[in-house]
Amino acid sequence: MKIISSRDFNQDVSQAKRAARIEPVFVTDRGKTTHVLMSIETYRKLSGQTETIVDLLAMAAPASLDVAEVRSTEAWDTPGSWRG
Repeated sequence: MKIISSRDFNQDVSQAKRAARIEPVFVTDRGKTTHVLMSIETYRKLSGQTETIVDLLAMAAPASLDVAEVRSTEAWDTPGSWRG
């Protein structure tokens, strides 16, 4: 368990985040523990949460799109289509 003061936390948030990947980091204010910083994986384990659909969509790789196929003019050549 790592304990840091709120002053140290404010001066180097990156270090606190790196430490929180390994174990929860307790942040103190005037010697009293006020906050706990932990990784999202640790939080999910503690709370019983699993990944949401939003999390899964955010991780999805963008789909590739062939612009040549999308710009086909065949749709405008169908009977009854508008021609300006």
